[in-house]
Parts: sequence; C-alpha cells; structure tokens
Amino acid sequence: MRNFLKTGIILFLALVTVMPAFSQDGESDFVYRRSSLYPILLETDPVFKDPADADLNTIVMGAYGKAPFPDKYNDHRLEWVSFKFNDYITLSAAEAKELAEDDGKEKGRKKDQKYMQASEKFLADKDVARGMVAKWFNRQEDGTFDMSLIHERGAYNASTLEVELASGSKRGMAMLKDAGEELIKNSFVVVNRMRFVKNEPIARATRDIAYIAANQIKNDLAQMAAKTAADILYNSTKDGYSVWTVSYLYQLEWNDEIANNFYMNMWMDKNSISEERKNLFETTDIFKLNFVGFEKSKSLVLFSVGKSKEMILTQATVRNIDRTYVKLQKSFDVFKTKTPIISEDPLLAPVGMKDGVKKGTKFDVVEMIWDEKEGVTTYKTVGKVKAKQVWDNRYTLGEEDTKAEEDGTVKGTIFKGKAKRGMLLVQRK
Repeated sequence: MRNFLKTGIILFLALVTVMPAFSQDGESDFVYRRSSLYPILLETDPVFKDPADADLNTIVMGAYGKAPFPDKYNDHRLEWVSFKFNDYITLSAAEAKELAEDDGKEKGRKKDQKYMQASEKFLADKDVARGMVAKWFNRQEDGTFDMSLIHERGAYNASTLEVELASGSKRGMAMLKDAGEELIKNSFVVVNRMRFVKNEPIARATRDIAYIAANQIKNDLAQMAAKTAADILYNSTKDGYSVWTVSYLYQLEWNDEIANNFYMNMWMDKNSISEERKNLFETTDIFKLNFVGFEKSKSLVLFSVGKSKEMILTQATVRNIDRTYVKLQKSFDVFKTKTPIISEDPLLAPVGMKDGVKKGTKFDVVEMIWDEKEGVTTYKTVGKVKAKQVWDNRYTLGEEDTKAEEDGTVKGTIFKGKAKRGMLLVQRK
C-alpha cells in the first residue's frame, strides 16, 4: 500500500473544505458531500393496460427519460437507462395471471419478490457494481485509473498534505479511507417500477362494498344516507388514473477489505500499466450491490381542460418518483440527503415540497468537521431548526414554471432557528 501512495495519484486528497458559491440565477451551488445515485426504470409493459391507452404509455416512457436528475445526489448513471422485466424473468401462465392482479398484500409481496429477482439479475448481468467503481476512478480503456472524480466530488485540496500522503503516512491512509466512507460507500442504485391504474373500477368496487354494508342497515333513512355517501365518494374518485411507483434501493458495498484489495492489486495509472492488474479488475467478484429496502407511493392523476395529457402525465410521473425517494430517505438513514444552509438572515436552505418538507418539518443542523489528528471527516449535530415558509420546488411542466421568482433571489425554504451559513441540514424522522 505504501508503494501505491508513492505513485502520486492520491495527492488530490488533503484537507476538506465546504466551498460556497452562487450561480448567476441565484441558485446555491455549494460543494458538499452528496451521495451518488444511479436510477433505472424497470419496464413492465405496458404501464397502461388498456390497448386504447397505447399513446399514454409512450408519453410516460418519454417523461421518465426527460425527468430532471435529483439535485441532492451526484449523477452516477451508467449507460443503461431501463430494462424489461420479461428479459430477466420467465413466468408460467399462473404466475403471469397473479402478477397482473392488483389486490392482496400477500400477492403484493410475491410480486415484489419477482421484481427484485429481475432487478438483481439485471444488475448482475450488466455488472453494474463494477461499472460504478470504474466510474468512481475514471477507468480508461487501457485499464488505468485516476482520482479526478473523487477530488471533484469530495472537495479535497491537494496542497496541504502532499508530503504525508506521498510518504504513505498513517494520516494519508486515513484520508483514503475517508474518501471511501464519504463518497464511494454512499453510492446507490434505485430501480423504479411504475404502473397506472384506472380509478373507476376501484371506485366502483369500493362503492359496491359500501352498498352491501348499507343494505344491512334496517333504518331506511340511515340506509339511504349511507348509499348517498357511497355515491358521493364514487363520483369524486372515479375519474382519471392513479400512478403507483415502487422503488427498490441498492447500495454499493465498499469497505476496508475491498478498498485494500483494489488499491494493492488492481490500481494502475499511466505510469504503471499492467495487463495482470487490468484483468484482475475485470474478473474479480468483490464488487457487489446490497439490497437496502423498497418504498411505494401513489398519486391521483386527473385530466383537465387546458392541460395536455402529456403535461399532466409527465408531471405526475416525475412527482411520484420524487415522492418515493422521500419515503426511502425517511425509511433508511443511509439514503438521507444533506442540504447546505445558504443564508442566515433569513435562515434559508434549497430544500422544499419536492423533498417532503412541510411547515413545521424538523431538521438537525450538522457541522462537517475535518479531524486534523485523524485525517478524517466527522459530523457533529449542533442544533435543530424547523420549516417556517416552505418553498414549492415540485416538478412542473409547462407555463407554470414561470411561477418561480425572476428577481434573482436565492430560492429555498425559510427555517426557524439558529445555524451558520455552510452548515448542513438533515431531516429528522
């Protein structure tokens, strides 16, 4: 490992700083440690089951491809945008019928097992874990690596600890571990599955159940009132569709054992090209993606006068995926995002409704600290704040985008509490 340090490629790693800057449109552009994300669409043709809705399937697939990348994550996408369920799972006629049915928690669990099985086959078939590691180290066709992406995303400065790192000091080793823990380890794949369900059959079934219950009421007036309530509910929920999104979360495995193996046996730069090391990286089985969990979300989609179907479906598709990401963050701490405070008066951070923030939502205030002695990054909770005036940053397609302020002010949610500019906010459960 000492020889590796002497090659000079780790001279990028040194004291870390959080560097605030602002773009011309007023949006914050802080450099801080984001997790890295690779979203993939699991296609279960068709998204709309009715053949009459074939044009809507095209719109939804296009909407997913055009959706803006989640701004709280680094873009770690590889070449595959989507994959088809049927390419990785062969179903019997009975299994296909069961998968097409919409009711029952037990059936739902069986479905999720099948979809996860297909996802894991795809991830293994395309060697996604190895591809993510290769991207982290900017691997070239000749098998060489460099630290440019780690330097960029970690905000590492090469000037201060150059001598220590080149000498293979304990502190220099700690900095390599810091980069692994802070950046590489926090790499995720999210496999998204979507489907649209007509509301009318579900609303009708709900009304029929309510009618059966109402018929058991002996008092005629009470029975009529119960049926009237069922009709009102039916009429208010029968139109349009519901979009369902399920997101399966996977995390890249990276630990001391994997890191040491990689640096000692596979790393090479332009000055130390080795066919043996190149082949070892391409054939090793140490790179893996571990399943973390999944979340589901549902949204109502109503077509209305004055808006095209494309506009409505695109907005619903993107917003529902955003909603599922929020649920994943709340369920799994490892997937939580951090948001920098960009103003102290008012106390402002670029996070809002898209991120699940409501008035009164509580956040921990976290300070990122560079440990001079150990050569690693630590995080210290220094306070708490809560949302006071929430920014509506939800995805909107079309003319409504102009609702955003045009006066050049920084956009974000205003918080109640005390914190310093550059500190980070982490939403509490």
